[in-house]
Amino acid sequence: MQNRTVAIIDEDKKTLGELEKILLMGGYSTILVNDVFLAVDTVIQHKPDVILMELRMPHKNGFALSDAINQIFETKRIPIIAMSNLFKDEFKWLMDLCGMKRWIKKPFQPLDVIWAIENEIEVDNQWEMERHLASEGIYQ
Repeated sequence: MQNRTVAIIDEDKKTLGELEKILLMGGYSTILVNDVFLAVDTVIQHKPDVILMELRMPHKNGFALSDAINQIFETKRIPIIAMSNLFKDEFKWLMDLCGMKRWIKKPFQPLDVIWAIENEIEVDNQWEMERHLASEGIYQ
């Protein structure tokens, strides 16, 4: 696995620390964002491979942040994985609408986090390969 960068957006510093530890042990680089008002600019600046984002934050929710990230050309292809301790059925269509690819329920298991990230990277790699092959006239 090549070194991948994961941005973690959550206003809870304890969660940020737990996820950072899991990801560093998994061989990932991390970008920690605990200020939602800096989140979009941080993503634009660093362009992580994947974003882990809490849905329910007191100052701005993950749906609004995800939508903002997906409105920007340079960041709209970055997979966003939602995190929350509460998921409702109506969240599924909101997540899809805002460009979130999947979700992890808190409390999370380390392997669930790694699995979700690796699956998003694999999907992105497949898309890039198909795009390349199509540009070469090999894949239609």
